[in-house]
Amino acid sequence: MVLRTRSLVFATLVLAVAAWGAPPPSPKAGIDLAGMDRSVKPGNNFFEYANGGWLKSTPIPPDKGSYGVFTMLVDKTRQRVQKLIQQAAASSSNASPEQRKVGEFYSSFMDESAIEQKGLAPLKPQLEAIAAIRNRKMLARIIGATLRADVDPLNATNFYTDHLFGVWVSQSLTDPHRSVPYLLQGGLGMPDRDYYLSDSPHMVTLRKQYRAHVAAMLELAGFSRPEERAAGIFSLETKMARVHATRLESEEVKNAVEWKRDELPKKAPGLDWTVLLKAAGLNDAPEFIIWHPKAVPGLAALVSSEPLDEWKDWLAYHTVEHWSNFLPRAFVDEHFNFYSKDLNGIPQQRPRWQRGVDFTNQALGDEVGKLYVERYFPPSAKARIQALVADLLKVYAKRIDALSWMSPQTKARAKEKLATLKVGVGYPDRWADYSELEIRKDDAVGNANRAELYYYHQQLAKLHQPVDRGEWWMTPQTVNAVNLPLQNALNFPAAILQPPFFDPAADAAANYGSIGAVIGHEISHSFDDQGSQFDAQGRLANWWTPQDFAHFKAAGEALARQYDQYRPFPDLAVNGRQTLSEDIADLAGLAAAYDAYHLSLDGEPGPVLDDLTADQRFFISYAQSWRVKSRPAVLRNQILTNSHAPGQYRALTVRNLDPWYAAFSVGPSAKMYLAPPNRVRIW
Repeated sequence: MVLRTRSLVFATLVLAVAAWGAPPPSPKAGIDLAGMDRSVKPGNNFFEYANGGWLKSTPIPPDKGSYGVFTMLVDKTRQRVQKLIQQAAASSSNASPEQRKVGEFYSSFMDESAIEQKGLAPLKPQLEAIAAIRNRKMLARIIGATLRADVDPLNATNFYTDHLFGVWVSQSLTDPHRSVPYLLQGGLGMPDRDYYLSDSPHMVTLRKQYRAHVAAMLELAGFSRPEERAAGIFSLETKMARVHATRLESEEVKNAVEWKRDELPKKAPGLDWTVLLKAAGLNDAPEFIIWHPKAVPGLAALVSSEPLDEWKDWLAYHTVEHWSNFLPRAFVDEHFNFYSKDLNGIPQQRPRWQRGVDFTNQALGDEVGKLYVERYFPPSAKARIQALVADLLKVYAKRIDALSWMSPQTKARAKEKLATLKVGVGYPDRWADYSELEIRKDDAVGNANRAELYYYHQQLAKLHQPVDRGEWWMTPQTVNAVNLPLQNALNFPAAILQPPFFDPAADAAANYGSIGAVIGHEISHSFDDQGSQFDAQGRLANWWTPQDFAHFKAAGEALARQYDQYRPFPDLAVNGRQTLSEDIADLAGLAAAYDAYHLSLDGEPGPVLDDLTADQRFFISYAQSWRVKSRPAVLRNQILTNSHAPGQYRALTVRNLDPWYAAFSVGPSAKMYLAPPNRVRIW
């Protein structure tokens, strides 16, 4: 369960929008006709029917782990942002102070010669502080001083970080009027505990590669005995992995607990919490949400039980690793060799300018977002999407009213939650303030460090401010969409509100099948197996009657079993329970988008375009929005750690909707056919 966000796609595996080098979609139909494969029967494999031509003709670019609809839109947006950043850098005399910071941050990263000249010197103060650790109190101080609000905002439960704990600040689970710090498990250099503990040959190989990588990084940084130190670091992280919660345990919000500040030393002994919290700027927080109540005590115990020198080596290694992308090329290449090549099978590093754009977005995202919105997202586009959102909300209200299995009591609570849902479109109402952030044109590591610390302090400041239900967790230039259960809010950034998801020139069937299903997906998260645990104010309070929740759970189990059948590798299948929330959202969102499309027709039939009926184009558009190809290593990683099913299976959601069968004349002999009683119907 991701309290901050229930996102449409996985951040580090962001996928993409039109074919690489493929012709643009038809200006009438709004779908990629050339990318289809009509030799495939729609009822046998709808994903290949809608995307087979594209799959056959499109290679995965050598610098990517996966490629598809989302990735290409990310590439397009990144190119736009690069021009905006370069313009800010070139016109520094006319730019605002914040715009100059955008240009100077990017320029400092792109100045490779200056970075090579400085070598490891920018990290010298941090590494010296680690080397000076003489006791557990000093260790706790360094651990606390290096904590950051660095949980991936798109996937908090898939949390692995080079800090011992993840920290983020958001609304309390029980009191919607105050913000509290959340503590999450961390400390691992690989994506998940299974990477350390699984006996599969693939994981065994990755462990050897990771140990070699750690040793190589230490050697580059000038540490003696790199192999021996790497063995100690790996041993420590393996012990951390053993106390970590599993992926499914991490999804369960019911596992989270609230601890008072003075309970931390009692419930998680072994760590000097007073010293750590003071160093982390959390000394005045009266209570904490412990997201992983088994892992936090387990990690704290390791601080006291494991050799001090191993902890110092672990801190030093992760300091170098954390900043490796801002260090000389040897460090950049070694980081790429493991995290991209070994872990995800990506053969080629992305161009430096692309990485520079991404890091600038991370450091000064809202300032870049202002430039992006001004150039690419006019008020008219925002108004049209807001109208489409309003249509989807109307449809959801009608669908709730029509549910025969839901009690009047639960319907009333669902309608209340729907009525108070706050939908953000394009960009936030209030922008982040960077006026006090220092950026220097010749200090790449320092800029990144100060930006990270600045963001952390902004998060800590929320502990003393009223809860902001309108807070955004994505920048406008992010290609994604999100549901925020604690805020009972949705965000639809400007960058996803462009073709092919939303194209003003395209037929409505394509727009509803793409962006309509995206919007429907995010609305659904407010009422799914996780969203049902949060009321209209974002308070953790299950508002379903026991009978209604039992029916919903049974329907969810049927959907989970359906996804369990999808097996991309002989030794690895999709975990239907792990992906259930997102699968429910796909199903509900698609069904609601279909109803909304027909509502928009005002009783008139949709047009036939390119020999395809309106319903056919609607469903094809949906399947093409999940167009993707992935390298095997990336696909394995996604199945093991991600709450989303791979795109090729998300496209098969259509098999649960009766209108899809009618649109393509799908009968019992088809491979995807489900008898009516076996079609999952939730909303």
